[in-house]
Amino acid sequence: MAILQVSNLVKTYGKHNTTVTALGGVGFSVDKGEFVAVMGASGSGKSTLMHLIGGVDRPDSGRIVVDGQDILGMDESALAIFRRRNMGLIYQFYNLIPTLTAEENIMLPFLLDNRKPDPAKLRTILETIGLSNRARHLPGELSGGQQQRVSIGRALINDPAVILADEPTGNLDSKAGRNIIELLKLANRKFNQTLLVITHDENIALQADRIITLSDGAILNDERVNATSDETRISQARQVSSGEASLPQAEAVHPGFAQQNPRATAAETGVQS
Repeated sequence: MAILQVSNLVKTYGKHNTTVTALGGVGFSVDKGEFVAVMGASGSGKSTLMHLIGGVDRPDSGRIVVDGQDILGMDESALAIFRRRNMGLIYQFYNLIPTLTAEENIMLPFLLDNRKPDPAKLRTILETIGLSNRARHLPGELSGGQQQRVSIGRALINDPAVILADEPTGNLDSKAGRNIIELLKLANRKFNQTLLVITHDENIALQADRIITLSDGAILNDERVNATSDETRISQARQVSSGEASLPQAEAVHPGFAQQNPRATAAETGVQS
């Protein structure tokens, strides 16, 4: 069952001759408990996509349904409440409140609603993210990896319909980054948590159940990760999207690539459909 449905999203910036199309009719769905990675070069539209799904920006047209609710039909107040209760947001730079302890930052969605979380759930979250012994520490007393763990705990505390993570390892060293991805995978398995992770790192993407590759505001590729050959296909899709490889090269590695990726064909031939 789809927990997230995105239909024909269009987002442009600027006017007239300066118009830039960030997303040009993107659509896909994500099932409950699925771990989906969204890849693409800089400027491909992946961060714009996350901002739209997270309700922090509005598209020009299209539809976004999260857990059965059309978020684009909500006013700003209703959307803020829905986002706080039904979406977990993880950013590259943590976005923690420096005067709140790790525990208080995790509880922030509840505090903003004048509610108290279930103590047992809070303990489970702290144990899961490995910060039971650092719960009373301020963000400035934690390492970068620990701060990102706090932001993951904050995203998990409300049992959200979906967690959106935008380059969650981008501000961390390689070891801390690997630990964060392992933690996200654990949350996916332990809580059946739906994850949508924006990344430029193929090694992270290949740990997902599925990879959506964006290029120039459109979906270039959308396929499951279930075999070693997928690594070759995803790498080839990235190379085509960046212009590092031609469509014939992609077709040689993955027969049927052109038929499965009509926008790649258009870009290669110069003919737009």
